[in-house]
Amino acid sequence: MVSDDGVHGPRAALIGRTDRRGRLLWSLPKGHIEAGETPEDTAVREVEEETGIIGEVVAPLGIIDFWFVADGRRVHKTVHHFLLRAVGGALSDADVEVTEVAWVPLDELSGRLAYADERALVERAPGLLADTA
Repeated sequence: MVSDDGVHGPRAALIGRTDRRGRLLWSLPKGHIEAGETPEDTAVREVEEETGIIGEVVAPLGIIDFWFVADGRRVHKTVHHFLLRAVGGALSDADVEVTEVAWVPLDELSGRLAYADERALVERAPGLLADTA
């Protein structure tokens, strides 16, 4: 999610979740595709649910494919990430799955994001923004 308010420059809305060890881990908003949704629809819906920000898709960022363990079983997840432009809403951590939310300047994302695969994706954002300007 990118917001450009003309003062602070492009930023990303990140979500922070507390892990089992009590650490706050920052990541990009994401979630499951619901029946009848496109990946783009899901991105817009999940960003709004998890951050309070209403966005519109600007460009695809990429796909992350990974495994994790939940309830003692391995789960495979494929996440389609998109660059979004904020068009409304207000930053909020009202989602029960989210501990904290924050606007983070693009040049600080790599230092904040907990996952290497997400850091690699967001490196594409400045170039995509330049292409859409």
